[in-house]
Amino acid sequence: MKLDYIYHSGFAIEADGVTVIIDYYKDSSEEAYNKGIVHDYLLEKPGALYVLCSHFHPDHFNREVLLWKSLRPDIRYIFSKDILKHRRASAEDATYINKGDIYEDEHIRIEAFGSTDVGISFLINLQGRRIFHAGDLNNWHWSEESTPQEIRKAEGDFLAEVKLLQHTAPAIDIAMFPVDSRIGKDYMRGAEQFVNRIKTTIFVPMHFSEDYQGGNAFRSFAESKGCRFLTIAHRGQSFLVEN
Repeated sequence: MKLDYIYHSGFAIEADGVTVIIDYYKDSSEEAYNKGIVHDYLLEKPGALYVLCSHFHPDHFNREVLLWKSLRPDIRYIFSKDILKHRRASAEDATYINKGDIYEDEHIRIEAFGSTDVGISFLINLQGRRIFHAGDLNNWHWSEESTPQEIRKAEGDFLAEVKLLQHTAPAIDIAMFPVDSRIGKDYMRGAEQFVNRIKTTIFVPMHFSEDYQGGNAFRSFAESKGCRFLTIAHRGQSFLVEN
């Protein structure tokens, strides 16, 4: 199995005969929007193709993905229901799921968990591996700006969602989780709490835009908890993730 970093929170999972693209925002090329690992390779790759979107925010959902159906009539779209609610797509464009819903077919099982912002997070069972993409689930607080009450609420909401996930998946093979320095000095707190509570074999930072140093700064903590940490150095980077 291979994991491709596209950009920001966008990833692709390449398994045997199955490709899953998650939270596509823009392709990996810095020169052109329609160049990079998705357009130049993944959309042409044989096998089943799934596109998952965790919520409607433009850094997680790009309506361009719906145009890919002209290239791949067999494509399967699994979207959070808020994308339909906010009229970013129509009812016939995708299968829509909310927290607690499950999509399952002959290739994949996708269970929707909650978020502390908008939409959902994804727990994916694919070819014997349990893979988690957090979407915008995180302990979002701006410690320099938020009140103590706001910080407590943000943390309580986040830990409640992690507890629900932990009940179903106390151990995860691959976790893609926000490590975003823009929220201030405690920006790694959510990631720390996540790996403290859920045994994570491979941890992958995301949601850091161009701040590779900030995203990769979580490496030492992740490794102290027994995680293999994937250091991301550039768009379009691919990793073998065999256990």
